[in-house]
Amino acid sequence: MGIDWKKTPAAIWRQHKNKLRAVKAIDPIRLSELIGIERQKSELVTNTRRFLARKPANNALLWGARGTGKSSLIKALLNEFATEGLRLVEVFKNDLSNLPEIVDEIRDQPYRFIVYCDDFSFEANEHSYVALKTILEGSIERKPDNLLLYATSNRRHLLPEYQRENQESRLVDGELHYSDAVEEKIALSDRFGLWLSFYQTSWEGYLQIVDSYFPDYEGDRDVLHEAAKRFSMTRASRSGRTAKQFYNAFIDSD
Repeated sequence: MGIDWKKTPAAIWRQHKNKLRAVKAIDPIRLSELIGIERQKSELVTNTRRFLARKPANNALLWGARGTGKSSLIKALLNEFATEGLRLVEVFKNDLSNLPEIVDEIRDQPYRFIVYCDDFSFEANEHSYVALKTILEGSIERKPDNLLLYATSNRRHLLPEYQRENQESRLVDGELHYSDAVEEKIALSDRFGLWLSFYQTSWEGYLQIVDSYFPDYEGDRDVLHEAAKRFSMTRASRSGRTAKQFYNAFIDSD
């Protein structure tokens, strides 16, 4: 029996069972909880609203530093727009070869689907993205109008870049011609019409996120901030993820 999308806002592809499984416990993260990424949030919300309104919209690549809210932003979109017909299908990178079957399953549904792939980057000898390129653009069959791909990655071009590849690029009659290896990397990332970059925040931004986890804290706020800074430095990260981990550790020890 297939997914009842009327009752199910999200599903995950399970390769060994060769089917989608309904998600029963969805991450409750909300857009209002995401601090310090207002520009990225605004652009992705606008793109998603256009998609829900059946207007032209782009596949989106969210790339940048770890723990900066890329995945949380996509999950928060589902919680914001599920009542307006948005549905989310999570596909792991190693399961991308099954993407054509997933697309066939949702193609004729009346809902609007975001196919979500986290940690979307590939090594030089991987070729699982080939099926993805065909789905996005390149197949004789047009991509369904009710489907977009939102992916997160720590690499802007999704594949590793090497200095020797750039050295193989050349100028021909004043025009830059990339090497074949560089062209392949750009061809994949170019299928995403919306690129959103994420960076580690400043100390001020990091402490603002920390404060959002402690709205009713009655202790010395300066002491709290110093503890949060020390925690951050042990992880070499000033991200939203680090702020949440500090909250978990601080509450346990308080």
